[in-house]
Amino acid sequence: MRAGLTNIQWCAGCGDTLIIMAIKNVFKELEIESHNRVVVTWIWCSWKSSQYIDWYGAETLHWRWVPFATWIKMTNPELTVLAISGDWDWLWIGMWHFIHACRRNIDMTYLIFNNENYALTTWQASATTPIWAKTKTTPEGNKTAPFDVLVLAEASGCKFTKRATTDNFKQLKEIIKSAIEYKGFSVVDIAQACPSFKRW
Repeated sequence: MRAGLTNIQWCAGCGDTLIIMAIKNVFKELEIESHNRVVVTWIWCSWKSSQYIDWYGAETLHWRWVPFATWIKMTNPELTVLAISGDWDWLWIGMWHFIHACRRNIDMTYLIFNNENYALTTWQASATTPIWAKTKTTPEGNKTAPFDVLVLAEASGCKFTKRATTDNFKQLKEIIKSAIEYKGFSVVDIAQACPSFKRW
């Protein structure tokens, strides 16, 4: 699927749009042409990103975006492959694929759009929701400590892990750029704005 929509489907102020802008800038700086780049997503707010950049995109089955991205990279190693997910989807069934991708060190980049809640389904707690944060499913405050994405990645063998935020666009762009340039499996956990539901 070739992408490049212009109508915006996110809430006003959503950090997804800044992440997409950063990715576009990186592709331009690295001179990676559209036919040499692929993004693999599945559902939730982050999956829409595949529709807004001129590249080849695949919106895959639930929790199966990492195996699909792996297959693409192994089939054509010359492609620049990005796997994109939100903070919820990679931490359930998809976590096992994530852990093994870290172990195998396949040359692709994994971006986590981390808004710390299930925004698309309107404000439930996720596996990265801060402790004591109030959501629709934790009205008295979240009592479960959140996962640290990068600690899990490093423990699974990933050698490139970085944290970024949509509050610092220049740094975000540079981190994504370094992740794409890294020859191996790179993980970037992006703390993003979610003005509609992130209320902590």
